[in-house]
Amino acid sequence: MQYGKFAALYDEFMDGVNYGQWARYLLLLMDRFGAERSSCRPNTVFECGCGTGSITIPLKKAGLNITASDLSDEMLAVASEKARYAGQFIPFVRMDMRSLTLHRPVDAIIACCDCVNYLTSKEDVLAFFKSAYASLKAGGALYFDVSSEYKLSAVLGCNSFSDSREDKAYFWRNNYDPGSCLIEMDLDFFTAHGSGGLYERFREKHIQRAHSEEELTAWLREAGFNEVKTFACFTQKPVFDTTERIQFCAFKAQ
Repeated sequence: MQYGKFAALYDEFMDGVNYGQWARYLLLLMDRFGAERSSCRPNTVFECGCGTGSITIPLKKAGLNITASDLSDEMLAVASEKARYAGQFIPFVRMDMRSLTLHRPVDAIIACCDCVNYLTSKEDVLAFFKSAYASLKAGGALYFDVSSEYKLSAVLGCNSFSDSREDKAYFWRNNYDPGSCLIEMDLDFFTAHGSGGLYERFREKHIQRAHSEEELTAWLREAGFNEVKTFACFTQKPVFDTTERIQFCAFKAQ
């Protein structure tokens, strides 16, 4: 199972990620493209794959009317608790991004931090794009990012990583297959259990696909989006050969 017991450890091991910066970057893009289209910043936003809500909460604080979703009940439970602690009312729902069922169309849909990499076939990606398109208002936008083919093949590749904290640790081993463009990530977690120096061990397996910028752009257009822009993530600069994360902005016609 993905993001089961891992949910309780996720924020601690991801403490090097600046989620506030990530939220500000999305707001910058929303403001830019809103101004270009003689509209304002989106009001209603739906988030796919929200995880523990680390991007959701600052977007809510910025004034967005946001609803967030994930497939992991454990991640949603953590996100809900964090939102309550932050004094923010945010609806969190369990939903598959390939088949969104919203009460009414929204101004924007976001999917951050590899959500689309977890969709490992063209059929799954197209299902998400078509579902997102149908869930957007006319003139709405889909914002998502992916880990690039360069990152999954050359940076993560067939490498191993580890991290050890005072009472927990993980070991992460990767296997990248260039034929299928799939990376299989095996994670072993160890958490202190009681006071006798014992540790509990659990495992998760994650599989992602390296989608190219070209194929994702083509699939977005196939799903109906009439304009697609891409950037090296956290910038407004073009994607280059060693870009590790690519930001997509896709727009539904007015």
